[in-house]
Amino acid sequence: QVQLVESGGGLVQAGGSLRLSCTASGRPFSTYDMGWFRQAPGKEREFVARIRRSYSTLYADSVKGRFTISRDNAKNMVSLQMISLRSEDTAVYYCAATEVPGARETYEYEFWGQGTQVTVSS
Repeated sequence: QVQLVESGGGLVQAGGSLRLSCTASGRPFSTYDMGWFRQAPGKEREFVARIRRSYSTLYADSVKGRFTISRDNAKNMVSLQMISLRSEDTAVYYCAATEVPGARETYEYEFWGQGTQVTVSS
């Protein structure tokens, strides 16, 4: 099992930036592929970005070029650097872990954090 705790959310103006962090505890962090998802009010939770154990990354088209996912196995941490934020990026952002190779669907991720709110004002 792994426990995940997100931090770094907040209120930012459109065009601004935020950095989200997710700290893991429990089983060795390096054995998991890590993902970031988000859920806006009234919408389904959606994939944002993923970083595999191999450090390869994948992004949703809506955030490509604006968001960067990274991981630090020594610190058991995965981060999401977000720039050029837009009002449509407003959502609760979740960190998740999976042992399923190449996963990008919510049902493929076994462990989830509690989420952190990101609000982008226009």
